[in-house]
Amino acid sequence: MMTAPIISFKDFSFQYNSQTEPTLQHLNLAIYPGEKVLIAGPSGSGKSTLGRCLNGLIPQSYQGTMTGSATVNGHDISTSSIFELSMDIGTVLQDPDSQFVGLTVVEDMAFSLENDQQTQPNMQAATTKWAQTLNLTDLLTHRPQELSGGQKQRVSMAGVLIDNSKILLFDEPLASLDPASGKASMALIDQLTRDEELTVVIIEHRIEDVLQQPIDRLIVMQDGAIVANDKPEAILRASLMAQLGLREPLYLSALKLAGVDLADCTHLDRLADLAVPNLTATLQQWTAGVDLKVPQVHADPLLEIDQLNFDYDPQRPIIHNLSVTLNRGEMISLVGQNGTGKSTLSNLITGFLTPQSGKLLFNGQSLLDQSVKERADQIGYILQDPNQMISKTLIFDEVAAGLTLRGVDPDEIEQRVLATLKVCGLYEFRHWPISALSFGQKKRVTIAAILVLQPAMIILDEPTAGQDLQHYTEMMTFLTKINREQGITIMLITHDMHLMLEYTDRTIVLGNGTILMDASPADVLTNDAIIDQASLAKTSLYELAEQHQLNPTEFVAKFVQAEREAR
Repeated sequence: MMTAPIISFKDFSFQYNSQTEPTLQHLNLAIYPGEKVLIAGPSGSGKSTLGRCLNGLIPQSYQGTMTGSATVNGHDISTSSIFELSMDIGTVLQDPDSQFVGLTVVEDMAFSLENDQQTQPNMQAATTKWAQTLNLTDLLTHRPQELSGGQKQRVSMAGVLIDNSKILLFDEPLASLDPASGKASMALIDQLTRDEELTVVIIEHRIEDVLQQPIDRLIVMQDGAIVANDKPEAILRASLMAQLGLREPLYLSALKLAGVDLADCTHLDRLADLAVPNLTATLQQWTAGVDLKVPQVHADPLLEIDQLNFDYDPQRPIIHNLSVTLNRGEMISLVGQNGTGKSTLSNLITGFLTPQSGKLLFNGQSLLDQSVKERADQIGYILQDPNQMISKTLIFDEVAAGLTLRGVDPDEIEQRVLATLKVCGLYEFRHWPISALSFGQKKRVTIAAILVLQPAMIILDEPTAGQDLQHYTEMMTFLTKINREQGITIMLITHDMHLMLEYTDRTIVLGNGTILMDASPADVLTNDAIIDQASLAKTSLYELAEQHQLNPTEFVAKFVQAEREAR
């Protein structure tokens, strides 16, 4: 007797009332009890819409037209309420903050049980059980907002698991976590799937990170349709990732660079079990054939930070005796655990915060004598969410705003804005309203609005968060171009280890308010002690090199060089 699917879509299409085309087209999909499924696809492929169909937000909160049929645990989604579906499927959102309702962790966990008027002893038993399972026992009296990203995610998981939902839906669970928390999160989800006999659906761009734990099936969406639905290994072997605009695991790119035929490999989806004939010899031969070029040296100091100290509370300094010099024309990544002071450091540089002591020199002049506006002429700061930075309706006006504010002559404004829009690939949209742009395009508008002021340095907070491979590559190619052609110093605050390796030449690791390491990305990502201390994660390249008796630092550096040349 075959088990019936717990989730089933048959010739299912959905069109939002606000759209002229269907977002989901003729989906046929069956997910069975106990399966762990990853749904991936570029931005706009329909992944999130599919998620909304599963948890009842469609058609309840987002109206539109459905054809075909879709059932979750036997309930037809077109006639079930969000409340009914919430009994079958628990959703953990990308941003846990938007999911909290209680003032403390334990209140938040018990919220749905209180709604069901359960007895105190029942509620206590359930919160105790899930606090132990999810390692939250010590945090029960804390405010959810005070916790780290990984802890917040566990609290929102507790809030949905306490209802005994048998299906869990995760929407981009890795988006706001540092690499070590992301790794822990994937391990926890895997353990829960087995121990609690759950069915798990994960929607995520970062495929390599999800594949650190076994996945039963990978479903790839594009333009509202399912274009691949198979075991991860089959999809990886066919090299479908790159064609579908997704980022394949790094170790796979390394195998291809070394000339390995993927048809000869087994266990392609699990690096630990990967078996390839003569792989050690192949990799050693490839490595020997690559000559490392001497990195370009930047020796002209631009920003000098000396003995900087800052705290909100003297008992707990956030930035402690920090000294570092950034040079003209460098491309730098600033990394470290959530909450170590990366954003605080940016706010001290840009003037939103004032240090208790220490020096900040820019171009030899003290920044501490300058206002936020004066600093903004030389140092641009770009927030992670472009919507927080945009104040005008039209693209041209947004990019011109800083120059208008500074009383620049209208003819010069027009020249500079149009030139900047060309550099940013936005020229053909110059008369468009900003609301018509995608997230990635809005991000470029915020960069254009700063570039037009001709700063010497730009700080970007998580520049590629939530962007698929195509937009990510466009954004980074663009930043690399302005860094090279205009000699602008760029500092990227990021959790993305790929980004740090592929695009930056220097990594500053922040931890406990001070600099733990300042070196090339390959050196940082092959240093065990630093990886642990700063909640970074070893890349699969490091593990591949170690398995085959290669020097990891050299192998990683050669891989990065070969990838950049190929790009």
